Amino acid sequence: MITNVSILNQYDDYLLDRYSNFPRGRYVSLLIVRKTESETIFRTEGSGEGLVKETVIAGIQNTKPIRRVVISKRKQTAVERRAGRELLREYSLLKMAKTSKGEQICALNTNAPCGKCIDCMLYGYAVGGGGAQKSRVMTEDAYSIGPVAQVTDRRTFNATFDNGTMRNPLTNEPSTSINEDEFVVPETHFLDIETLKDVTAGELQYVIGNVLRSSRYGAISSRMGKIRNILAAIVFSDAEIFSNLELTQFVYDRLLGDKDELDFPLADEDVLAALDNATDELLKRLVSRTPVIVRGDILQQVRDETVVLYRDTSSVKALLEEIEQGYPA
Repeated sequence: MITNVSILNQYDDYLLDRYSNFPRGRYVSLLIVRKTESETIFRTEGSGEGLVKETVIAGIQNTKPIRRVVISKRKQTAVERRAGRELLREYSLLKMAKTSKGEQICALNTNAPCGKCIDCMLYGYAVGGGGAQKSRVMTEDAYSIGPVAQVTDRRTFNATFDNGTMRNPLTNEPSTSINEDEFVVPETHFLDIETLKDVTAGELQYVIGNVLRSSRYGAISSRMGKIRNILAAIVFSDAEIFSNLELTQFVYDRLLGDKDELDFPLADEDVLAALDNATDELLKRLVSRTPVIVRGDILQQVRDETVVLYRDTSSVKALLEEIEQGYPA
């Protein structure tokens, strides 16, 4: 139980008191609407390709195939994981890791995870011959609600010289550096579900904080990639719920209605209403004990308590230390 956030403690039937090495079958699903607020590029690093896209069925009732833009699973959790690690670093809660060259502070992509900090224990780590922790934050590719033709555009850009022109000031030769980028336009909605398995109330609060504090995704994120994450619902269950794709297809049907083409841009309230309706319908098919859905005023209280928590540095530190106390010594 976390002492500084009260609302999440009400769901202790689906949350652990402390970390367990054995699966307990307790699932918490965060339903997230990711809305682009600037031009954004989602592509495979170093591939030389454009946006990541998939051809899928448009909806459940509308069975025509369409192309959708995809945010790969790693592109989502990597951003949020780094946001959490910044917090742990600020409060000196990243541990020392042993390497062949001595000790170093726990860091991503260095083959030297400490295996003890909140990030390692929650998002997972692996070291050859040195132990591993499977991630308890599960996600999958997120899909745009609208088709590629509706939510993307192209822009040509060039690289100018010091004099601000396309001619080299030393040789007067013209530049050949003219390129084109394909990007997702602002106000495009993606639907995503992050599933947390066998977590404590503190760990749940930590992940929610990481999601709501993350704001830039994709390539060239220093100049574009601004995204607002909207926590639309929390579902507690004893089995994993439906997929991102199925949710997107149900929401697409409800937003399309009798129209020939989906509206663009979509209003947030329309997307959220369609998501609520689709969630209710899809959960009827779930083979589990009756799931508990958190939304409306209670969900707003979760958001409000998260804001209050992060306003106070002593409360944040106390939360992180309380989470750590639930791990094996």
